[in-house]
Amino acid sequence: MFAKIEVNGDAACELYQFLKAGNPDEEGNEDIGWNFTKFLVGVDGQVLARYGPKAAPEEIEPALADHL
Repeated sequence: MFAKIEVNGDAACELYQFLKAGNPDEEGNEDIGWNFTKFLVGVDGQVLARYGPKAAPEEIEPALADHL
C-alpha cells in the first residue's frame, strides 16, 4: 500500500495510465508533471476532469455539484 509507484512512462501503474489517458493537462500533456494533480472520477469510474497541482478544493467544488 505504501510502495513507491511510477506515474509516468512505460512502467506507470495501471491506475495512472487509465487516469491520464485522454485527459491531458492545460498544456496538452498527459504525463503528470508534479505531485497533487487531481482527477475527478464519476460514479461510473470515468474521468470527468483533471485539475493541476495548484487547483484549490474551492475550484473543484462547482464540478462536484454537477455530478451528485
